[in-house]
Amino acid sequence: MAEIGFYLLYIGLGVAALSVASSLMGVFTHSPSLIRVGERGSLALLAIVTLTMILLARLFLMDDFAVQYVAEHSSRSTPTLYKFTALWGGQSGSLLLWVWIQSIYTAAVVLTNRRKNRDLMPYANAVLSGITAFFLVTLCFASNPFLRLAAVPLDGAGLNPLLQNPMMAIHPPTLYVGYIGFSVPFAFAMAALASGRTGDTWIRTSRRWTLFTWFVLGTGILLGSWWAYLELGWGGYWAWDPVENASLMPWLTGTAYLHSVMIQERRRMLKVWNMVLIAASFALSILGTFITRSGVISSVHSFAQSSVGYYFLFFLVVIVFSSIAMILYRLPELSARNRVESILSKESAFLFNNVLLLGITFAVLWGTLFPILSEWVRGTKITVTLTWFNHFNVPLGLALLLLMGIGPLLAWRKTSTVLLLRSFRWPVLITVAGSAALVILGVRDVMAAMSYTFCLFVLACTAIEVLHGAAARRRLHGEGLISSLVHLVGNNKRRYGGYIVHVGIVMIFLGITGSSAFQQETTATVKPGESFQLGPYTLTYQEVIFQRTARAESYTSRVDVARHGTPVATLHPAREIFPSFRNQPATEVDIYHALSEDLYVVLLTTTDAGGATFKVYLNPLISWIWLGGVVLLLGGFITMLPDVRERRFAYQASLELKRVAT
Repeated sequence: MAEIGFYLLYIGLGVAALSVASSLMGVFTHSPSLIRVGERGSLALLAIVTLTMILLARLFLMDDFAVQYVAEHSSRSTPTLYKFTALWGGQSGSLLLWVWIQSIYTAAVVLTNRRKNRDLMPYANAVLSGITAFFLVTLCFASNPFLRLAAVPLDGAGLNPLLQNPMMAIHPPTLYVGYIGFSVPFAFAMAALASGRTGDTWIRTSRRWTLFTWFVLGTGILLGSWWAYLELGWGGYWAWDPVENASLMPWLTGTAYLHSVMIQERRRMLKVWNMVLIAASFALSILGTFITRSGVISSVHSFAQSSVGYYFLFFLVVIVFSSIAMILYRLPELSARNRVESILSKESAFLFNNVLLLGITFAVLWGTLFPILSEWVRGTKITVTLTWFNHFNVPLGLALLLLMGIGPLLAWRKTSTVLLLRSFRWPVLITVAGSAALVILGVRDVMAAMSYTFCLFVLACTAIEVLHGAAARRRLHGEGLISSLVHLVGNNKRRYGGYIVHVGIVMIFLGITGSSAFQQETTATVKPGESFQLGPYTLTYQEVIFQRTARAESYTSRVDVARHGTPVATLHPAREIFPSFRNQPATEVDIYHALSEDLYVVLLTTTDAGGATFKVYLNPLISWIWLGGVVLLLGGFITMLPDVRERRFAYQASLELKRVAT
């Protein structure tokens, strides 16, 4: 099986190259048959890579330690689930997973565009197949997962204990689906530039692909932060780690694109800008892969240093310079038909939104790459701290939050003074009253007070905008309030799904603010029966139980928790040591969850006398981050659903095509 898998990668590379060549030759020779060959090659490539994935998974399940990759990332004692997830637990397997997902995207694009977008498809298929070919080159010549060992070990090294978590089966594939998804709108953008069809067709064709990518990547980021919160035992969920940043940056530029593209659809503006944004989103996805796999930046998520990084660096340079060249080539055709007429307009709000999102992206990018740049220039790697990231991104994030409330209430082209006063009267009054309430309640942290105030403003603006729409529908159709709201969202899913996304982001801001500005912590060393206090909670340590299994040695404690004297939970934070994996320790935290706060308990050490040392965090409102994430994803899902108006537009477009054809 290893030999078959080894050669299937080379066959796949040949098929991917054939698909690229046939697609481009079909365009230049005006040969539909060659174009079809290229598309069928993409479908065949999916079958080849799928078989390769099955073979590698089978090698893991069979404990075939003659294969180097299996020996390095699995063992006989590894549970079956983690033998399967070990497939992408290392560099070679994760690259193969990337190729598989890329081939799925390519085949899906080919199948869904068999009878439409025929002018764009040869170029789009060539780009997508070319991306697949690059990853296959990397697998074949730099990181082949099917290489055999000269001496076969009796057992493998096993999967890193930190990766032996059910989230390993969900989080990495989800992130990869998000990363790779940006290749589809990128391919259609390059196809539009290559074919000269620089209108809105490529945007309408790739809009749902972009929304899906944004949705899945956002899901992956939230899952990753939840996993870090549960697994790493440091009381937080986001550390501005380079690999965390790598996933955030394309999500930010994708968010900017989804806002700015509405200006192009409505006002025929920002054509160049949208091309730049979608190219930047895909380039940042590749940059994130370079950061993860090159080993040039230290991270708890990254792989060891390897030559694969040079392949990705070369590919990144090709993407950036080819995108710039294509945009410059079509620059005259991308000129805007209209201009921003007033600063008090929806177009202006979207532009400011883009500036702030890209400002955050640049700050994250600079902070992430600064250790590399400092080492190149000064010979010393200087790491940027958490404080640096917060210093720049907190003000930018608050400005973006405020703009989320302002933008939806502004009109296209220009907002009149009368409309401006009428739209913002109640939101401002509600926000002023809320700010006064914060002062009375004793909130003295300036940034926290600003965040809460802006959150209230956005919620007030969103609620009033939705209620105005529902009231207008009630007057027109005589429906009840609930029915009006349901039909309002159903008939304009893109707009009102976006409002739901905004509500989710507000909830996330509330959680971030509460858990960052008002977090409490304590460290206590206690004997059985002794208690210690944190906020309103009393924690009483009872015992610690030692267990030894073939897999690990574990110390599991029992802690009774009371809030204001009333028992609320019994927690069992634990600490594990894995002798088979170089005695690596792992922390198993336990958390008392409440809507208002989390009590987060970590077992640090134990003593022979039965004592224990605990690190305890009290994280106010942190559950709102996860609840807000669910709301955000719900809104994103709604925006992906087709609108009545979109169906009508598609029907009219098909009639027009038939009329032209006849």
